[in-house]
Amino acid sequence: MEERIDDLQLQGLKIIQNPEWFCYGVDSVLLSDFAKDIHTGDTIIDFGCGNGILELLVAAKTKAKKIVGVEIQKEVANLAKRNVAFNQLEERIEILQANVKELGKHFSQDTFDAVISNPPYMRADCGIMNENKQKRIARHEMEGALEDFVRMSFFLLKDKKPLYMIYRTERLVDLIACFRQNKIEPKEIRMVQSKIGQAPQLFLVKGIKNAGVELRMKEPLVVYDEKGNYTEEILKIYERN
Repeated sequence: MEERIDDLQLQGLKIIQNPEWFCYGVDSVLLSDFAKDIHTGDTIIDFGCGNGILELLVAAKTKAKKIVGVEIQKEVANLAKRNVAFNQLEERIEILQANVKELGKHFSQDTFDAVISNPPYMRADCGIMNENKQKRIARHEMEGALEDFVRMSFFLLKDKKPLYMIYRTERLVDLIACFRQNKIEPKEIRMVQSKIGQAPQLFLVKGIKNAGVELRMKEPLVVYDEKGNYTEEILKIYERN
């Protein structure tokens, strides 16, 4: 299947996508908005950047000085690099082809002001495996488990700095336990519902390295209204209202 160019409708940004590999979804958009309190001049790293969608969105929504996207698959990392160049963001965004588990070879401890990640949701031994390698690695923990992502977040984050993630609700307990084991304290959780009255399937979480114990549950984020259209908040997040 041929590549396509999609308009992000945000500050003139566009993204090259390969439908056979991975096309960004609402989860990336929600995560970029959840992390928009990143401070001016911060240095950010994204674990599992795919085609670079989070890098583009975070660059548009924040004044982060430097955003590093890490992607293990060479061909996907190359696509992310092309997207950075296509949008002329080389001064702010760097794409690194590497395994998250081995980032200690590339960066010193306590280097980054924030970590963002939309990691694979499914355990390697769970669910039906997609025959497409790129999709399989994006969805299943084939090359890195949640524990690897969180452990490396602790290593790379400066003290008292945040980790932002979006994850599946069925693994909420796994995530909280993993955060605690790696001294990243969950501070905010926001459930994501498709519609009012439906059980949430995703949640956004913000954890802080070496923080005190106190969790704040934010109001649920509802994606669609009763007519099946995006809610006002989602339109605002997409910056389309």
